Formats: sequence, C-alpha cells, structure tokens
Amino acid sequence: MKRKSMEEAECPVARALDLIGDWWTLLIVRDAFDGMRRFSDFQSSLGISRGILSARLKGLVDCGILEMVPPEDGGAHHDYLLTAKGAALFPILVGLRQWGETHCFEPGEPHSILVERTTGRRIGPLKLEDASGQPLEAAMTEVRKVAAAPVRTGRKRAAQNA
Repeated sequence: MKRKSMEEAECPVARALDLIGDWWTLLIVRDAFDGMRRFSDFQSSLGISRGILSARLKGLVDCGILEMVPPEDGGAHHDYLLTAKGAALFPILVGLRQWGETHCFEPGEPHSILVERTTGRRIGPLKLEDASGQPLEAAMTEVRKVAAAPVRTGRKRAAQNA
C-alpha cells in the first residue's frame, strides 16, 4: 500500500514526517549521528534488507539530509554523511530518545543513554523556552497560519524598481 504524500500539506509536522516519518529513516539518521558512514555499517547495525536500506538512503540523499561522498580510504564505495539539514535533526532525535527513556522502559531495564563525549555526563532533558528564556509548556502555545507571501510579477517589480 503506497503512503499518501504530505509534501503539499500546510502543517510543518506533516511535511517533516513525509521526509523522516518511518522508523528506518530515523534509525539511519541516528546511526549517522553515531558515526556510521557506510552502507554495510548501516545494514549490520539495523538488520535491514539491502533493498529497504537502499531506498531509505536514496530518499535521505534526495531530500538533502545525507550526502554521498567519496570514502576517506579511497575505496570503490561511497560514504553517507549528514548535511547541515540532517544535523539539524539532532534535537529531534534527542527529544525522541529522552521520551523513550522515560516512557518505554521498566525501572531498572537496561537501555542506552546519551552522554557528553568529553565528560561522560548524561545529557539533561530538553526544555522549551519562550523568547525571554522562561520555561514554555504546550498550554502556553498555539498554532497560527502564516499567510502566503504575495506573488510579484515581473511588471510590478520593474515598476517598483523604477
């Protein structure tokens, strides 16, 4: 069954999920943050079929989250690296991880945690703040539509520049 595309949706959440909304895609991005670069490394880590992995990697490259680069060792394969657009997903993955740590494990059940590389200290919980730095809760927010910018024709632009 083919999934409905959300690429034209007015909701940013829907558009984002259109790009990264399946578990394989997010797990590939997670592994890229953990330093994986090669097809075989992603496949070993995830236990995913070659076909599904190929399709997800292609999608991530096509939408600009990953880029294919020549390998550092000069081999015949290529590496996959996060772009700036991909790196911007870090807080999303941290938030998802922290939610999972809190809500998906029984007390004392083993799981991984995110720590600072240099100190080994656990990363504190993500917090949203308002423009003045005060804590922000969901009830203090609302979604507002942004009006589309008016489309200018060449004639109007030429008259404005005259």
